[in-house]
Amino acid sequence: MHLGGFAAMSTQALLTLPGRRSSARAALTASPVALALSAFVAVRLVALGTLVALAGRRGESGYRVLVKWDAQWYRGIAENGYGFTRLHEDGRLLSDYAFFPLFPFVERWVGRATGLVPVDAGLLVSLVCSVAAAWGIYAVAAHVYSPRVGVTATVLWAALPVGVVQWMAYSESLFTALAAWSLHAVLTRRWLLAGALACCAGLTRPTGVAVVAAVVVAAAVEHRSRARGPSSGAPNGLGRVAATLLAPLGALGYLVWVGLRVGDPTGYFDVTGGWNNGLDGGVAFAAWTGELLGGPAPLSGLLVLAGVVALVGVLCLTVRQRQPLPLLVFCAVLVTLALTTSGYFGSKPRYLLPAFPLLLPLARWMASRHLWLSSTLLAVLAVVSAVYGAGWLLGPGPP
Repeated sequence: MHLGGFAAMSTQALLTLPGRRSSARAALTASPVALALSAFVAVRLVALGTLVALAGRRGESGYRVLVKWDAQWYRGIAENGYGFTRLHEDGRLLSDYAFFPLFPFVERWVGRATGLVPVDAGLLVSLVCSVAAAWGIYAVAAHVYSPRVGVTATVLWAALPVGVVQWMAYSESLFTALAAWSLHAVLTRRWLLAGALACCAGLTRPTGVAVVAAVVVAAAVEHRSRARGPSSGAPNGLGRVAATLLAPLGALGYLVWVGLRVGDPTGYFDVTGGWNNGLDGGVAFAAWTGELLGGPAPLSGLLVLAGVVALVGVLCLTVRQRQPLPLLVFCAVLVTLALTTSGYFGSKPRYLLPAFPLLLPLARWMASRHLWLSSTLLAVLAVVSAVYGAGWLLGPGPP
């Protein structure tokens, strides 16, 4: 209760600020970026405190939870490079080639620069990148709509139930930062920067193809529209071409490199097959949902179905509200990948964590309400997120 009360007070204070309502509005106008990032950090600190407190009550270490599972695979790559394979108890071969290289390489560089061990360097990278991601989310939302929508969207992203991953030694925060700023670069027509960031996103996670698709499709559409218009500036045209060529190089380069290392052009997909993780059109996900519906706890299956319907509904809403094309392409590819891949289904919400444009319809609605109402709703969400995230990490399986 103490942590929950602190969450409510701190989030509401950061969104409304002490004093009169006019003072809050003035502060929002004067420094919306600072407000957004301060509120983001406050929400994440509450979540971290909740995790540490609940872990301590169970005799566990909150720190150890933040550096488990995938974080240990990244640690191994940072320390020793690629080439490690573990024999799972069911006979599957789990290879570290399944993990894309940018996060563990940054983890290694930060560790050498600071003297931190790799997992601690990974935590530092995730913390810094989460703030960069929050800033990018604010920048996109403020550019498309308004600064107030930007602040609200940033806090909503911080208060997602799976937001606890943002400060784990995982690659989600790095990927979201690259995705958000790449999308912002597309929206502001800085094509070379957009392509470079998309290239880095493709080196971070397999879902980097969503960022690549957003850049390439947006560049192609603009090139076509300018070609039909009265003029098409040569420098901008060259930038679009460069972005189109540069964006896919990260993901393609890693796939080719893995293929060369294992001696098979499809080597990466063979590796992910060992993890039971691959594109199957959603067959495995549908079968898993069916098992839940027909099992002893059908409510879980109904909740999964409701979540899928809500997810598709929000995606359709972003189309109806005419979000910019790069945001629509990015989210459509991410949602498609999340619903059509096999693997550990408990991780699917985490795969959708970077899909921040899906939060913009709710952010717009909340930003149009009275300040006290929106800040109260965000405070409640922060409390729920903190408790849920801690329970998720302290539960039986990895996120």
